[in-house]
Amino acid sequence: MQPAGINWAGNVAYGSEGLFLPESAEEVQEIVRSNPKVRVLGSRHCFNTIADTSGTHVSLQRLNRMVSLDGAARRVTVEGGIRYGDLSPLLDAEGYALHNLASLPHISIAGASATATHGSGAANGNLATAVAAMEYVNAAGDLVALSRENDGDTFAGAVVSLGCLGVITSLTLDVEPAFAMRQDLYLDLPLTALEDHFDEIMGSAYSVSLFTDWQGDTVNQVWLKRKVETGDAFEAPWSFFGAQPATKNMHPLAGHEAANCTEQMGVSGPWYERLPHFRMDFTPSSGAELQAEYFAAREHALAVVNVLRHWGERLAPVLMISEVRTIDADDLWMSPCYHQPCVAFHFTFERDWAAVKRLLPSLEEALAPFQPRPHWGKVFTLPPATVQARYEMLPAFRSLLSTNDPDGKFRNAFIDEYVIGEA
Repeated sequence: MQPAGINWAGNVAYGSEGLFLPESAEEVQEIVRSNPKVRVLGSRHCFNTIADTSGTHVSLQRLNRMVSLDGAARRVTVEGGIRYGDLSPLLDAEGYALHNLASLPHISIAGASATATHGSGAANGNLATAVAAMEYVNAAGDLVALSRENDGDTFAGAVVSLGCLGVITSLTLDVEPAFAMRQDLYLDLPLTALEDHFDEIMGSAYSVSLFTDWQGDTVNQVWLKRKVETGDAFEAPWSFFGAQPATKNMHPLAGHEAANCTEQMGVSGPWYERLPHFRMDFTPSSGAELQAEYFAAREHALAVVNVLRHWGERLAPVLMISEVRTIDADDLWMSPCYHQPCVAFHFTFERDWAAVKRLLPSLEEALAPFQPRPHWGKVFTLPPATVQARYEMLPAFRSLLSTNDPDGKFRNAFIDEYVIGEA
């Protein structure tokens, strides 16, 4: 056992007794049976304490294989520690793809699914919606299998588990035929264009991201990720709702080199080298940042934009960049997009928690009429009762946890406060 250390951003020092690195599901079972408190540590890309524990940490980084690929069923089974950036080239080589990826390919599939991490695209569900089956070690140390076909509501409650159900040792994901993509970037989109054409803009490509600092009357950058079909003669227009095409590869942050970003300028390439914003073989940033993100129902998108456009001066001292993305609805109980298509408003802040903590309550109050749900793995200051009230399936989720983990082996202070309701 070794020390758990800190998270990717360096703002959370884990308080566990130590970290186990099992190499098999049987080792995971023994660890769970032998320890009163256990929590899984994924790729450490959570900015709050959702992954922390006062007990024992388990990392599945050595359980990182693609186990099997069923082309007829269009499904792939992987171990719980594999990362998207490691799996994607293997899938592509066999002619298959995942439907969606996050900005960073460096994150683990199990961790992203457990926190409903989302990717982008008006018609694309979050990453967890690809999960078709799963195996996990429950509090008794038993291996439990669930599937979409056989376990209905239980499965819908288990996929976005927030790390509370047990240690996920394998996942089976839906795949589709591999495809090529291109990225076209545009600069200085007038905010007035969003007022008149929001749905058209966000639906204009397979995945669309708006990057803005909320200063002035324009969106800094628009990233359009389009599928490329064989024989496709598409040419990017010279104007996109008043925005002009970029003339070189861009980083979302002004003044930063684009070398660690995925290829742009309309150059076609494999899906897994275009869907993320950042390349797997580069460190995406120094990590010296804090991230917050709020999901609002799609119907409130313009209202939220109108709030934020008047917040530029207040955001400026700590905001590095903001990103706006759309995600389709799903049926996963603890997903922010449960039964509602969403717009996600993401904020990358300077790593100054004192300043961010002063800002967030006022920002959250301004957004309160739209009842946004915070990203489970990012910073927020909403009262626990407010968060709980925004998840209609929370009582059913609590019941599921009590069945699988009656003594709270996999719970921690964050879960007790924001999910169970015990401060």
